[in-house]
Amino acid sequence: MKKIGFVGLGIMGKSMTRNLMKAGYELHIYARTKAKVEDVISEGAIFHESVGSCAAAVEAMISIVGYPKDVEEVYLGESGILANAKPGTYVIDMTTSSPKLAKEIYEAAKKIGIHSLDAPVTGGDTGAKAGTLSILVGGDKVDYEACHEIFEAMGTNINYEGGPGCGQHTKMANQIMIAGTMSGICEAISYAKAQGLDIQTLLDSVASGAAGSKQLDAFGVKIMNEDYAPGFFMKHFIKDMNLASQEAESQGLDLKILNQVLANYRTLEDKWGDLGTQTLIKFYNKDEN
Repeated sequence: MKKIGFVGLGIMGKSMTRNLMKAGYELHIYARTKAKVEDVISEGAIFHESVGSCAAAVEAMISIVGYPKDVEEVYLGESGILANAKPGTYVIDMTTSSPKLAKEIYEAAKKIGIHSLDAPVTGGDTGAKAGTLSILVGGDKVDYEACHEIFEAMGTNINYEGGPGCGQHTKMANQIMIAGTMSGICEAISYAKAQGLDIQTLLDSVASGAAGSKQLDAFGVKIMNEDYAPGFFMKHFIKDMNLASQEAESQGLDLKILNQVLANYRTLEDKWGDLGTQTLIKFYNKDEN
């Protein structure tokens, strides 16, 4: 496979597209606003006026869009990917989306001879730029193996998680872990401030010990410096946590910590949803609420 289509050229998608081009793939792209992707076009990507024409021109089609409703529109709409892709095409949704929707797309694709994978990622904008994303793949294993070279252009920790929807379920577990960790970091920093501790010294003291984590490494200093620029949008993390909560409830699970963190984030969403996940610290800064 040499011709790859891509829809969803946001914070993550642009870097992923660039890494695919660096790996030698011919990139075909679609975006609702062409002006926002002129930089990628100038670097060699071929622009299409519709997602359908993009899908019809390639051997594999990748998406990383915002919400499940966007995934549904992109794949199952009358002018979407499945309505236009040729039989034998591989379609790879890398959005964090609904496991149930991933299964629905898989079944619809299978009926018309198209190979469908759900392959959400973790690693944020930094991992997307560096090509070091963790990629969590669900679907038929033979299709995972066929697309492995494509995944290698974007990530370094690539794993087959199981059948359709299992990539999304793995991402749900990942987001549940992050929710608890981010909340703990914000509570610890709030406590330290209240006790008059120097936050940089605190971070230096605990980062290499049992409390250390990639979340602390990525966001501890940003929280200290009140840097809320999004590596991953708060509004998208809220969407992810909500999906995880719904999936847990469908299995009779009551994930109290996840649901509390989700509730805390929701109090901030209207005002700060377009900022990064580290903006949770504002929940504890009562003068900002």
